[in-house]
Amino acid sequence: MFLINARYLDKDFRFAMGDIQVEQGKIAALGQNLPRNPEDIAVDCQGYTIVPGFVDVHIHGCGGVDTCDGSREAIEDMARFLLPHGVTSFCPTTMTIGKPVIQAALLAAKSVHDQPIPDGAKVVGVNMEGPFISKERKGAQNEADIVAPDFSLFQELYKLSGGLVRLVDVAPEQPGGEDFVKRAKELCTVSIAHTMCDYNQAKASFGWGITHATHLFNAMSGLHHRDPGVVGAVFNDERVRAELICDGQHIHPAVLKTAFQVLGDRAMVVSDSMRANGMPEGSGFDLGGQLVTVTGGKATLADGTIAGSVTNLHQEIKNLVSYGVPLEQAVKSASLIPARAIGLDGEIGSIEPGKAGDLVVLDQALNIVSVWKSWNGETKMLAFGE
Repeated sequence: MFLINARYLDKDFRFAMGDIQVEQGKIAALGQNLPRNPEDIAVDCQGYTIVPGFVDVHIHGCGGVDTCDGSREAIEDMARFLLPHGVTSFCPTTMTIGKPVIQAALLAAKSVHDQPIPDGAKVVGVNMEGPFISKERKGAQNEADIVAPDFSLFQELYKLSGGLVRLVDVAPEQPGGEDFVKRAKELCTVSIAHTMCDYNQAKASFGWGITHATHLFNAMSGLHHRDPGVVGAVFNDERVRAELICDGQHIHPAVLKTAFQVLGDRAMVVSDSMRANGMPEGSGFDLGGQLVTVTGGKATLADGTIAGSVTNLHQEIKNLVSYGVPLEQAVKSASLIPARAIGLDGEIGSIEPGKAGDLVVLDQALNIVSVWKSWNGETKMLAFGE
């Protein structure tokens, strides 16, 4: 199959013109006027822009369901919801919640990973946002289920998932934090999150092996000119990548633009969305056992604490462009950088030969025209627009 006359982002995330050849579910060749046989399928993409499928490594729920529902059906529903929004790969994300609930969520995600569905995004890992966090910076997490960093518990859950956990969060200043980081980093990416760390503590934890920051600016110390905090530590350490929720609610657009300028290829877009994403606004939504109300695109607990988001990566890319972030950088931060954070950048995240044929076709207004997903040795157009 060929997508011809395309404007696409190449492996360096620069715009190029030409054809994209996809064979057996993988990108086979790129270039001008690629040779093809009369029987080959050729889709004319003139006037459109093709970008790699988006990769959401931090998403709790959407479309009325949540990872912690602990069922295969919930993960499937998430996958089907995400694909029309350009997300071709995702990591269902658990909350700080009871161990049996986390276990059920891990098994459900593993089931969909091992037996994927043809009409949804691919489960490429699991993200454990809790329970190894700080009570003082718990945000919308349930304090009753917070536990100290416990590598034995994490190792048990990791094994249960079949090694599918690709991200785990920790407040490294908590008792046992250093030992946890040094051991967990051998299994997956370790992220600083929901933490009381100051600048020096954060820098020390990066030396232990933390290479990721969960929803930068949120649930951590911010950047002050005399107290640089966790944000300052991340800004000044090339070893650490940072998630950014780009819904315009969690971080002011001016700060987002600054963060992208400072972080460059260390910035990644995540949704951190919860089950209310895609649902009518109102009250009565559940997140980790707590009630959430959504008003004006903002999800909050009863005390006003922001409780995840109701956005998606495609909308966040459009937001970033409107804030002045170049489209190339916004897309890279929603595709290759998150893929790199979970160790899958050799398989997904960019348009280059050998990688999965996961593609999103955009019109001039950046609306999604179609989504192409690699599936069972083929690449098929499985979704149309939003």
